[in-house]
Amino acid sequence: MPLAPELLTWLLDTDPALRWQVERDLAGAPEDVWRATRARVATEGFGARLLAHQDPDGQWAGGAFFPAGFQGDEEYQPWTATTWSLSSLRDWGLDASALAGTAEKLAANSRWEYEDLPYWDGEVDCCINSWTLANGVWLGVDVSGIARWFVDHRLPDGGWNCEWVEGSTRSSFHSTLNSLKGLLYYETEAGAGDSADLRAARRAGEEYLLERRLLHRLSTGEQVGPWATHFGYPFRWGFSVLNALDYFRAAALHDGVGPDPRLADAVGVVRAAHRPDGTWLQEGRHPGRVWFEIDVPPGEPSKWLTFYGTRVLDWWDGARPA
Repeated sequence: MPLAPELLTWLLDTDPALRWQVERDLAGAPEDVWRATRARVATEGFGARLLAHQDPDGQWAGGAFFPAGFQGDEEYQPWTATTWSLSSLRDWGLDASALAGTAEKLAANSRWEYEDLPYWDGEVDCCINSWTLANGVWLGVDVSGIARWFVDHRLPDGGWNCEWVEGSTRSSFHSTLNSLKGLLYYETEAGAGDSADLRAARRAGEEYLLERRLLHRLSTGEQVGPWATHFGYPFRWGFSVLNALDYFRAAALHDGVGPDPRLADAVGVVRAAHRPDGTWLQEGRHPGRVWFEIDVPPGEPSKWLTFYGTRVLDWWDGARPA
């Protein structure tokens, strides 16, 4: 899907955290150009601002998953603590060298709010473990134990559910997508592609979502929930077909395969939300305390969502026969 020049100009007029990805994936910029932009994440804009909030002990907001002193007394979950901050910086393309020493500081100083477990050992929530797995690989930590955890805790229907500790035996769209993201990052960045059991776990989780076409309950065929077709950025922990399609794009490129035809319904939802001017609207951010906002309020054209939507449709349309 060729981008109109004015739309590309609009997308490029943004923070380095997004600009380098637009340059690489949409503008076809030479590698030295987008890498130079990516290097600016550490010193400019969102990346530099978030780095400035890091505590001397390596954490953010004094806590692993929740800010220090959080008692569940806020209407919405805060997004300021260590795991959310690390995940944002990784997603924005920050070079791990900008966080030299952080992994060691977290090993010494950070404990999970759940049973005071050591940070790099992970805990019992598969979404938390997926982010810790990816962040650990990024920062050079041996997180192979967390990777093994996903193999051991996959549910019989193929996916994962963060509520397994409360007895849930059925997988969740949200939990499965987050788990898959962590496993794919581990596989690509840690060179773990030769691990047959990890690869099998990832494929089973993908099949769980593909059987449901990213949208539907397997039992009734009904849409799984309104959130599946609700597009908001940052994605946080939430499932949407746009978030999931971006994962399946990355997985297909990694595996060297084309798009699975069962993604067609989800692609149709993304295409239907594409406005005549080429943009996608922000439909609503996850509420809760943040260090600062990184995208527009609901109802306005979102550069982040437009980037993801365009990238997904480019992949789908370019990989399939006309």
